[in-house]
Amino acid sequence: MSSTAMNRDQVTTTIQSRNWSFWLSLVLVVIGIGISGYLSYVKLTDVPMQCVQGSVFNCDAVQNSAYSRMFGIPIAYMGLATYLLIGALLLLHDRVGFLRDFGVMIEFGVILFAFLFSVWLVYVQVFILEALCVWCLAHEINMTALFVVAILRLRKALAAS
Repeated sequence: MSSTAMNRDQVTTTIQSRNWSFWLSLVLVVIGIGISGYLSYVKLTDVPMQCVQGSVFNCDAVQNSAYSRMFGIPIAYMGLATYLLIGALLLLHDRVGFLRDFGVMIEFGVILFAFLFSVWLVYVQVFILEALCVWCLAHEINMTALFVVAILRLRKALAAS
């Protein structure tokens, strides 16, 4: 059998072995990269943000508040970096021995931290700033969905071991 045929068989086996939760996680990561990428672009280029106008919605107030940076780094950049890290962990899961053994748990830990941080950011928007950012809320809803899928993936991995 040629090496091309073996590589094709390995790819097919890898795709078939990954279940729906892996693919859903990957889709949610891509959505998160899109959202946090847009927030990072707005922060980097200082262009006006597209936002819903209304009584409680004020994206500029949220994006330019004292809470929009941590240690001088915009939260949007951290969100983008987190989604890129989660995506890398997902994609490298079957390729790196250490991640084959501990990848699901590491992914869960990163996603848990990001989820808890997102909950704190919602608290800041609602109770401290009294202003909401629709893009930020979209990120937080996406991270919540990713957290739920991560719980399911962790339960499955723990049950298998």
